Order: sequence, then C-alpha cells, then structure tokens
Amino acid sequence: MDRDQQYMRMAVEMAKGTVGQTTPNPSVAAVVVKDNQVVGLGVHVKAGEPHAEVHALQMAGEKAQGAVIYVTLEPCSHFGRTPPCAQAVIDAGIKRAVIASHDPNPKVSGRGIKMVKEAGVEVTTAVLKEEADQLNRAFFHYIQTERPYVRLKSAISMDGKIATSTGESQWITGKEAREDGHRYRHQSAAILVGINTVLMDNPKLTTRIEGGGRNPVRVVMDTHLRVPQSSQLIQDPAAPTWIFTGINHDQAQKTALESHPHVHVISLNTPEIEPEAVLHYLGEKKITSLLIEGGATVADTFVRAGLVNEVITYMAPKLIGGKEALTSVAGKGFSQLKNVDRFEFISSERIGEDLKIISVKKEG
Repeated sequence: MDRDQQYMRMAVEMAKGTVGQTTPNPSVAAVVVKDNQVVGLGVHVKAGEPHAEVHALQMAGEKAQGAVIYVTLEPCSHFGRTPPCAQAVIDAGIKRAVIASHDPNPKVSGRGIKMVKEAGVEVTTAVLKEEADQLNRAFFHYIQTERPYVRLKSAISMDGKIATSTGESQWITGKEAREDGHRYRHQSAAILVGINTVLMDNPKLTTRIEGGGRNPVRVVMDTHLRVPQSSQLIQDPAAPTWIFTGINHDQAQKTALESHPHVHVISLNTPEIEPEAVLHYLGEKKITSLLIEGGATVADTFVRAGLVNEVITYMAPKLIGGKEALTSVAGKGFSQLKNVDRFEFISSERIGEDLKIISVKKEG
C-alpha cells in the first residue's frame, strides 16, 4: 500500500464512524500530513457543524502550510450553512489535495476540485474511490434522485421463512445478527413498517446498540389508520412517528394520534398507499435513507415498484418448512421473470451462527 492509500485508508475508517449521523449531509473525514507525519485529523460530525477539512486544518494550524490533505469526498465549493471547504484548503496553504470520491451534488460536482486546482494546489483523485463511495451510497442516490436510498432487511431461515406457519418469529436469527441489524437503524434516517407489523409485534423501532445510538424517524404505512393509541410508536416519544394513510380514514383517529407531539399523520389523496408517494414525501423532508423492516406485504409493494436499492439478509442455519409459513417478500410478487430486478451479491460474512448477505440493485 502506497502512502496515499495509507492515509486515505485512515480517513475512510474515521468517516465510517459517522455514517448516518450527518444526514442529510454525507460522511466525510480528512487527514493532513506534513513531512510524512499526521498533523491534523477531522470528521464531519453533524449537519450544520464544521466540515471535516475545517477540523483537520484547525488541528494542523501553521503546519498545514505546504502539507498534503487527504479527503474522502471532494471539498465543497459553495456557501451553505458553512463556508466552502475548498477555500479553506487554499487559505491554509495546502500544497496537494488527495481526494477519494467525486461529489455528485450539483452545487459541487467538480467545482471544488477545479477551485483548488486553479489556486495552484496539486490534486490527485480516485484514491480508494470504491471504499469511499460505499460510505455515501445513500447520499449519492438521494442527491441524484431526490428520494431516499431504500434498504430491505430481513431475517430468514435457510428455506426463506421469516416465521413458522403459526406466526412465531422470535427469534430466527441469533443475538449477534440482531445487534448488527440495530446498527442499520442507527445509520438510517428513517425506518418503515406496515400496519400489520405494528398490530402483531407492537415494536418500538428504536436503536438499541452499546453506548446508545441514533433513532431513525419511524414510518408506518397504514391505509385505514388502524394504529392503536396504546402502541409503543404512539406512547414512546423517543423518535418521530410518521403515519401514511389513505383517503378513507377516521378523522377523529387522526386528531387523537396527532395529539401526541411526536406523531404526524400524512393523508394521501388515494385509496391505497403507493410506495412512490411515500418516497417522494420522505425525499422532500430530506430523508436520505430508508430501512424497511416489515412486513412481507409492504416489502412486496416496494420490490414490485422497483424501489429497493439494497437487500440485507440474515440467514439462520435452520429449516422451518410449511406451505403457509411466511417468506420475507409476499404479496402479489411478479408473474414474469423478465420484470424482476437483478441484484448483485457484494458481500457475505458470518455473524455469530448466522450468515449475513448484502446485495445491491444492478442498474441499467
């Protein structure tokens, strides 16, 4: 591994720790190196706060003059809630900038690189690009489509069942897999379930990982607004709860639900809830990533609409069987294979006794 890769690897690993908490901004880290010594480190911690480059340059101080800065994402070139980082790099006297990912944001999109180059800073791009791109897969998708990146998570047996024929589902996978699943809640801007999951499981949909964790916005698809007042999503104010409902719902129930400050009911002017409408609304609210956890019918609506970007599957070494036992995607399904989206397996690993498989949708 050459020096550029060595220091960029350090930056990528730093940025990994902030995935999800910077939404709607990307996760970015920077390392400043002078005479082959690290003199500044920085990460973007939260939207509205200083960017990674600013933190790293402030730590480096005067040592930034003539140094090299390694950044996981192209420095911004526009005034937002913070000044442009490209200008900060120039003002600090940086001699060379090494950049991993190109920023697809139209407000940046090459302008940051052009800005520092025109100021006489030597620029090297695409160092560990693939690893850095993976950090911000959701952000890039959101910027390009204006809707959240959709992950579908499921825990299944080897024969694809998510429950027995009697509905028993706790627990198919082991403790380690469940804990890993909670990290995806921490990294997601929102988490979605259908009304049947609420009625059957009464979930909290909060993040439970060691040391705490960030709770995503809780989203429910509930066509006839049947969510009980007593449900944990309503009684527990730990995170916002957004309920999508159709045109045929009880107005008194809506009023009662919204008497809870953290609950918001979104009434769609359609008899059924279309997943495209849900994603459009979430995109307008700057929700960059959405984790779908249940149930099988809701999963089917997103799959058939071609809106699932990534699938996270935890497979337990068990065979449940049963014709009536539920699978992770139920509903209508596809009648012809030519209409089925193709996914690519990008990783697999053991999590405790279970197998974790990540697949991403193949575009084009």
